[in-house]
Amino acid sequence: MLLIRRRVGESILLGENIEIQVIDITPSRVKLGIIAPREVPVLRKEIRLSAEQNRAASVSLTPETIASLVSRLRQAPIGR
Repeated sequence: MLLIRRRVGESILLGENIEIQVIDITPSRVKLGIIAPREVPVLRKEIRLSAEQNRAASVSLTPETIASLVSRLRQAPIGR
């Protein structure tokens, strides 16, 4: 991992097209501004991990498992 120290207003360049600028720093947060071409996806890591977990969970469900869940939901008393 490369560690680079920056102050508010300073930037880091990634390649030719991507700039990451430090906008604000507080004791518990760092606010970054990212300038990148529209075709470059910029995501927070936790969003990507959540999407991957959702995809993995949806793939692991078999039609039999779904049918079993639907059946159990239909049998469950209403209001509980």
